[in-house]
Amino acid sequence: MAKVVVTGGSGMLGRWVVHHFVEQGYEVVNVDSVRPQEEACPTLLVDLNNLGEVYNALAGADAVVHLAAIPAAHIRTSDVTFQNNVMSTYNILEAAAGLGIRKAVIASSESSYGVVFAVNRFGPSYVPVDEDHPQLPQDSYGLSKVVNEQTADMFHRRTGMQVVSLRIGNVIPPERYALFPSFIHDSAQRDRILWSYVDTRDIAEACRLAIEKDGLGSVAINLAADDTSMAIPSRQLLAEQFPEVSEFREPMNGFESLLSNARAKALLGWTPKHAWRNYVTEA
Repeated sequence: MAKVVVTGGSGMLGRWVVHHFVEQGYEVVNVDSVRPQEEACPTLLVDLNNLGEVYNALAGADAVVHLAAIPAAHIRTSDVTFQNNVMSTYNILEAAAGLGIRKAVIASSESSYGVVFAVNRFGPSYVPVDEDHPQLPQDSYGLSKVVNEQTADMFHRRTGMQVVSLRIGNVIPPERYALFPSFIHDSAQRDRILWSYVDTRDIAEACRLAIEKDGLGSVAINLAADDTSMAIPSRQLLAEQFPEVSEFREPMNGFESLLSNARAKALLGWTPKHAWRNYVTEA
């Protein structure tokens, strides 16, 4: 039974990742700054900005899934967000490398493309946005994710550690599907995230697949559902909110996601199983 450390396992996404690994028979340790509402596994309270504490927390682990972060630029000041997210990720990978841990997953974000928190609004260069799309953040959160991916590349070059950076779209736990009827007919809502979403249960499975796969090197992978979060066709969404987007790299005749998940399917064998239309009757 492999031992996996999940950072941020007390959070909205982390608890689903912890439960998934536990259900799949892994020995799991949750590392967070707060205790979870429900204890599915042992929890260590750790300051991830303290490298010594991180070493102790990862001791004996076979893999690490690093989800802990300040989750947006507006929650704390920009400098605190950047410093926390960059240094905690560096410390996780530094300790993993020092302890001989060979596999890591880190939570990157669709925010790294820059559209989400852009001060000067802009749309994607093309759709669907894949991992080769330029990363053009205008905020400290998006920038922290770009830096973290480059940190992952560095550790892979130095140690050969496999690091999968999951560029996660808008995270939706099951209880939030009840909110969908309030926005699915309004293209002006959720436009900055390109109307993306991905279920916490599907993210959890992707984390496990990324740990179980071999030979991935250091790679960035988008995670998004197959469809948008809207009851408006994808081309209409773009025409209404980002009319300057003219390059369509895949046919779009329905509600296709504007954040490509093709690489996740190809490299991880991942397929999103939870679509909002299966949980919401008003569409």
